[in-house]
Amino acid sequence: MKQALHIKNLTKKYKDFTLDHISLDLPYGMILGLIGENGSGKSTLINSILNIVKADYDEVHILGQDLKSQEKEIKKEIAVIFNDSHYGENLTPLFIGKMLSGIYTDWDQKKLTDYLKQFHLPEKKRLKTFSTGMKVKLEFAAALSHNPKLLILDEATNGLDPVFREEILEILREFTEQEDHSVLISSHITSDLDKIADYIAYIHEGRLLFLKSIDELNNDCGIIRCGREFFDALSPEDIIAYREEPYSYCVFIKNRQSLRKAFCDISIENASIEDMMLFYSKGEKII
Repeated sequence: MKQALHIKNLTKKYKDFTLDHISLDLPYGMILGLIGENGSGKSTLINSILNIVKADYDEVHILGQDLKSQEKEIKKEIAVIFNDSHYGENLTPLFIGKMLSGIYTDWDQKKLTDYLKQFHLPEKKRLKTFSTGMKVKLEFAAALSHNPKLLILDEATNGLDPVFREEILEILREFTEQEDHSVLISSHITSDLDKIADYIAYIHEGRLLFLKSIDELNNDCGIIRCGREFFDALSPEDIIAYREEPYSYCVFIKNRQSLRKAFCDISIENASIEDMMLFYSKGEKII
């Protein structure tokens, strides 16, 4: 399978934090959700991929091109959206479109105009009159109008109303229907990732805990609610983490299929991405 993004052993060291030997792949045509607590290293990873932050790595290939030698070519084919606007407050969407048309060879002014209408953004008003949500909408409109092949979103949907967020999720789904298009999205709104992500990468305290497909996570992992006797009967090898509640145990398990065979009448719930984060970060571990 060809990779839109390939990272091998990326490390960034600060005085009090290290993003430690991150390796991951994002296949073409897929959406990779990047999750983790505040300060876990998600933004550091994204900034390293963009070469905003200088990190050490064995390999970083984006759209089949090497970051060290082909950064200029790469940046023509990617679009990055942060959770705040980087355009000047006195600029208008119309002026921004003209400015970007001189930067991107694949700029599509009609597409920008269509997105401005779709997002109800006035093309001739200055950005200082825009709300925060309107500015983020403009970021999406501009990013999508130069026909990128890789979209990178760093908490870009934060602060958007639920209706527009759902609209953006649908745009991302449609974007990756083209086989050479991919999305890397970092978000604290894990319910959004439940809806659109094909893969999940979980970074915790600077380390990659796992990178798995949603199908793999759903087939292998789950949640069991049980009493003490059943909990004691479970093998430690099948328990990722657990919470002890007043009259029961809530157990995040792996090896779901083998547990079904071993305990025929067992009820195993699907785990949401938020569930997984909470169990990994807050749950008790069996040592």
